Amino acid sequence: MQKKYNISVEATLEVLGGKWKCVILCHLTHGKKRTSELKRLIPSITQKMLTQQLRELEHDGIINRIVYNQVPPKVEYELSEYGKSLESILTALCNWGDLHIERVYGDRSEYLEDSVLNK
Repeated sequence: MQKKYNISVEATLEVLGGKWKCVILCHLTHGKKRTSELKRLIPSITQKMLTQQLRELEHDGIINRIVYNQVPPKVEYELSEYGKSLESILTALCNWGDLHIERVYGDRSEYLEDSVLNK
């Protein structure tokens, strides 16, 4: 039996749901990243969860996994063309998050980590 969604946002959340996928994708909007770079940029994520989320995003066609044939092996991740269609959604989520932090906590600079995405 074919899956049916109650509303379209369910399909979106099926692909982007969870704590880390949007965070990973926001970092990938700034270019290719190796797993170790993503882990450094997202220190709270476990290696196991990062690997799982990357696999799911690749399976859904949102990111590309690029394997370089060299020793030691090198793997990078980038947004696929399909994944790039999410950039406006990710920007809107970040903008709303900024407004929410300011509304609830005040000065957002006190509540955001020092990150390239928070400039």
